[in-house]
Order: sequence, then structure tokens, then C-alpha cells
Amino acid sequence: MKDTERRETMRDDFAVFILTHGRADNMATAKMLKKTNYTGKIYFIIDNEDEQAERYRELFGKESVIEFDKQKAYDHTDTMDNFNNHSAIIYARNESFRIAKELGLKYFLMLDDDYRDIHFRYRDGEKLKAKNIRNMDVIFEAMIHFLDVVKEISGGGSCAIAFAQGGDFVGGVKKKSANFNKRVLRKAMNSLFCRTDCPIEFRGTMNEDVTTYTTLGSRGNLFFTICDICVLQLPTQSLAGGMTEAYLESGTYLKTFYSVMSMPSCIKVSMMYSKHRRVHHRIDWETCVPKILNPRYKKGVKSNA
Repeated sequence: MKDTERRETMRDDFAVFILTHGRADNMATAKMLKKTNYTGKIYFIIDNEDEQAERYRELFGKESVIEFDKQKAYDHTDTMDNFNNHSAIIYARNESFRIAKELGLKYFLMLDDDYRDIHFRYRDGEKLKAKNIRNMDVIFEAMIHFLDVVKEISGGGSCAIAFAQGGDFVGGVKKKSANFNKRVLRKAMNSLFCRTDCPIEFRGTMNEDVTTYTTLGSRGNLFFTICDICVLQLPTQSLAGGMTEAYLESGTYLKTFYSVMSMPSCIKVSMMYSKHRRVHHRIDWETCVPKILNPRYKKGVKSNA
């Protein structure tokens, strides 16, 4: 398909995977996709320990609900602990690549189940504003195209791209160093566009996305966040199910340490000051990932810059 052409419906080799547990009757993400006129495939990825499994099938149809064996997934996952904690999204993340392959998909998008909206973000003077998305198919097609570009330059390594989150824009846009002004960040978490032929092995019961994009990123694999679009989630721990119980039990201190254990050379424990003070990870990007140089710096190439 040429870049100037537009599809009437979403491509067949792509699907959205909503990773969910215990929230059949409170599926914010599915409502958001409908509101933004997404026309493609949606699968609800649940585990065989979910007491609401039949309710999911009743509401969304048997063909759209895919169940995996959580104990088997646990047995093949490096949880980085010996807690035998099954209340973690990491098992669904790792199983998604197997499921996508069995479904014959080339691309898929992992989403949590608590997204209330996805917005364009744009600069208006010294303010960062938001605008609703009305044609999600076009957005997903553009992200898939970018994922293909990332795959090409990655040299065959693992790769994933993601939308931004509200926390990425703390500090606004006034400073040149503000995240939004960077346009692309060397991270990918929460909403993950993936290629089935580039499997990613997530590690750690919690903070698995941070641990993954820093550990694999340090080895030259490419993970990016696009700052032009931002996911809006319901307040953390406001819904039952999902990861809420795990976070309420241990807080963010334990969550942060999974990434510290994996990458002590560039990650440390810090304090996040927002509405409520809480422990969070801090990444030293100067020592975390290899730098991507502009081609104009290639040896023997003269630059007009």
C-alpha cells in the first residue's frame, strides 16, 4: 500500500491484544477503541485462573477471548524472584508473542484494560494541549509503518514502539530538554506495538516493561516512545483486578527494585514528587543505551550543518 492510500478497514495481519484479568464488566479500553472508530481485530488475553473467564466470553464472544495456562507461563518466565506471584501481567506479555504467531498475525498491539482515551498532543505556545482521535486505524497504520522502519535499522534485534504516557510530559514544554520537545524517547512501555517475528522476553514480576527496554536497550535493541500521542489511564489502583492487588501489597518500592537488580549500572531508586510522594526508578540514559548518531557524522561524509 502506498503512503498516500488509506484503507477502509484495518489490515488483517494486525490485532489489538487487551491484556486483562478480573475486569470483564469494566473494560475501559474496549470502549475507547470503539469510540475512536477502530475497525480491526480485538482479542482479550486472559489466563485460566481468571474467575470471570465465562463472563468475558459472554460479553465479547468466544472467538475473541483467548485463554492461556498461567502456571505454564510462570514456569517459563524469569520472574527474578521466588514469590510465586501469579498476579502479574508479565505472563500475558510473554504469551502474546506465541498467541500472535498461532493467529497468523504479523503485528499486534498490547494494551492494558484501563485506557479511558488516547489523545494527540501538540504544542500551543508554551502549553501542551490535547485533541481527541477520531480515526484510530490511521494512527495504528502509521505506528506499524514506523515499527517496520525500526525493525529495518535494528539489524534483526528485538524492537517495540509505544505511545507516551502522562508522566512523560511532567515539566511541560518550556524547556528545550522537555520530553515532548525530544519527540522520540528511548523507551517503550504500557502500550506496545510489536512484530511477531521479533519476540521479546519480559523479565521480573513487576516493572517488567522498564526492565526489558533498559536491559535489551543496553544491548542495542531498539525501543521508542512517540510523544505526539498519549494514552490516558484510569487512576492507578482505582480498579479491582489487574495488577492492583500486587501494587497494594508491596507498593512501588519493591516494583522499582526489579529494574535496579537488572541494570544497577544505570538505574537507581529515586523519589517521585507529584500529588503523592512515591518511590520510583530513575534511569541514567547516558550510561543505559548506545547512542544513535545522525548519518551526517559518518566518516568521510561532509556535513553542511
